[in-house]
Amino acid sequence: MALRSQVVGCGAYLPAQRVTNHDLAARLDTSDEWIRQRTGIGERRMAAPGELTSDLAVHAAERALADAGMSGGDLDLIVLATATPDNTFPATATKVQARLGMHRGAAFDVQAVCAGFVFALATADNALRLGQASTAMVIGAETFSRILDWEDRSTCVLFGDGAGALALRAVSDPGPQGRGVLSTHLHSDGRYYDALYVDGGPSSTRHSGFLRMEGREIYRQAVQRLSEAVDEALSANGLSAADLDWLVPHQANSRIIDGVARKLGLSPDKVVSTIEHHANTSAASIPLALACAVADGRIRPGHLVLIEALGGGLAWGASLVRW
Repeated sequence: MALRSQVVGCGAYLPAQRVTNHDLAARLDTSDEWIRQRTGIGERRMAAPGELTSDLAVHAAERALADAGMSGGDLDLIVLATATPDNTFPATATKVQARLGMHRGAAFDVQAVCAGFVFALATADNALRLGQASTAMVIGAETFSRILDWEDRSTCVLFGDGAGALALRAVSDPGPQGRGVLSTHLHSDGRYYDALYVDGGPSSTRHSGFLRMEGREIYRQAVQRLSEAVDEALSANGLSAADLDWLVPHQANSRIIDGVARKLGLSPDKVVSTIEHHANTSAASIPLALACAVADGRIRPGHLVLIEALGGGLAWGASLVRW
């Protein structure tokens, strides 16, 4: 019997502390106008001292479980996308597993930076399709504020903290018009490793390091690679951009989001954007955006939703979901 992963719940969590561009301008050589013009960002959230990635992940997962009418004990699998784990090891997902009351199956982390949620969704979807699990929680959670160089205005203004989650259940494949994950498409190219990275790690420097980025190269690669991944997903399902109800992109930069939408010929009213209020939350950005659009009624059952993201590695991918 063919199986498909169906989204049965979603949830999100943002830390309480709101940091506006004006707040940053008080400590950096920057301004609200400079940040908004280049990125579209107006504010971001920051985790409180002692508030960990696992805390954010648990809150988001609990809300997704409530939305699905499930408990942690119903889960077989947790895949947590994060580039900012609580510890070098073990996987932050196992801490989330314990706190949710899940005592069976498996829980592990996936690391593909900003593309992490797409990679985590693909991993969970594959497991459900193969019958290795019947239920799964896919989480993107980050505390990027902990790896930012607050003296570097070109990067520290871009990122925020947060978490989002989707609950999935394996169902009999209802065909192309049925609800569920239709396909996932993953890519990476290590030749661009140094375009976006953290200058530390236990193997190289024994400290966590700070985020470093070549902004122009990332922009150039993002628009090209993401457009290709979106085309790949649509082609694999015999669809065109005109069939989409929503594009939910990684919230990295408003110019990248607009550039991909233009390449696809999509009007802005078909694109979910939360970057003004969330900034770039890396692996958390897509599930945060999904949760917002579901909560306000934009994304509804039966809608065709395309998600896409690019992050360090470089790693990128796309997935097509009938909600």
